[in-house]
Amino acid sequence: MSFFQTLRFKHLIAIILLTVVVAVGIWRFADLQSLWQRYASGGSAVADKAPGKPGGDKSGEKTSDKTKYSGGRPGNKDMGDGGGKPTPVSVAATRRMDMQITVQALGTLTAMNTAVVRSQVDGVLKSLRFTEGQQVQSGQLLAEIDSRAFEAQLNQALGQLARDNAQLLNAQLDLQRYQDLLKKDAIARQQVETQAALVSQLQGTVQADHAQVETAKLQLSYTRVTAPISGRLGLKQAELGSLVRAGDANGLVTITQTQPMAVVFAVPEMHVPLIMRKLKTGQALTVQAWDRERKQKLANGRVSTTDNAIDVATGTLKLKASLDNRDGQLFPNQFAQIELQLDTLKNTLAVPTASVQRGAQGNFVLVVQEDGTVKSVAVQLQSVQDDWQAVKADELKEGDSVVTDGADRLRSGSKVEVVKAAKP
Repeated sequence: MSFFQTLRFKHLIAIILLTVVVAVGIWRFADLQSLWQRYASGGSAVADKAPGKPGGDKSGEKTSDKTKYSGGRPGNKDMGDGGGKPTPVSVAATRRMDMQITVQALGTLTAMNTAVVRSQVDGVLKSLRFTEGQQVQSGQLLAEIDSRAFEAQLNQALGQLARDNAQLLNAQLDLQRYQDLLKKDAIARQQVETQAALVSQLQGTVQADHAQVETAKLQLSYTRVTAPISGRLGLKQAELGSLVRAGDANGLVTITQTQPMAVVFAVPEMHVPLIMRKLKTGQALTVQAWDRERKQKLANGRVSTTDNAIDVATGTLKLKASLDNRDGQLFPNQFAQIELQLDTLKNTLAVPTASVQRGAQGNFVLVVQEDGTVKSVAVQLQSVQDDWQAVKADELKEGDSVVTDGADRLRSGSKVEVVKAAKP
């Protein structure tokens, strides 16, 4: 036998042995899978192989039954399903109280008025009479422009006025003499009329000179820059000694009127009829401004006006309210959480907000009954105030105990044990 024939024979033997091993492995795997299926269905591998008991013995059947009817998931005895241990819960009593109907909105604070203080004449900035961030009053002096050129213009206008006044006085005296001579028929009428025309001309010149003087005085007054409105100053936009012009876009400084402060926010259009009805009758719509986390109240105020159209993209109407800012804590463009009070529900039924549960069928509360079980009662939510929720429910009355903690482990009919009852 050659070398190559020997090699082929060995390969053939190896293939046969490998085939036998794979077949035995597949048979053993099928047998183990069958045993596992019988074990999972309630029997045991040993019981199945016992003679005369192909379905397992009675003890195996009892074990299977116990597995089948012992309940759902582990811990069901703690769910309060009837015969199990009552579930510990915390409860609180429902009550009747006055509840405010409020609307929550996001608002942006804006200044009531904003003015850019600009110089009305060109000149060198001589002095600044303010401090950045200062509160100023309308008419308060803020800056001074070099006034020498404007004083010279005023003096020139006054000199021209004096000259023309003297000419007018002389012409008026000549006219009076000419009129006396005309009465004696000692002068031509044309000369008198010409003098009268000269007097009228000089009167017009003097009147123009008066206007020039007033203009020069006005230009001179513009060298004293005053605050046009009361408010808080911003940062200065010009330095001492710089040349300022009337056309400068930034001006000298900006004043924002921050007392009172305005806030603009939007409310859903469903509330518009009630809002307009209250505004037309002069009823106050009060608002509260809170910080971003709703932990600190920023200011109180009231609605002053509304926008003239509803935003079709959002279905909301913009409102503008004025806020008290006497302490100066509010700034323009500041964000605020706005709470608008629309109305007050008198003597309405309320439950703690922690007791309201939400399910597939809607909102409900769990009421503890006299037999120690709970009952699910559907509620219709209205307004929220602090930790209380106004509700409408036919099966709920004042003084009922509702579950505030532990409701996630209960269902209608579960037994409970009250471990903590909130004080009324």
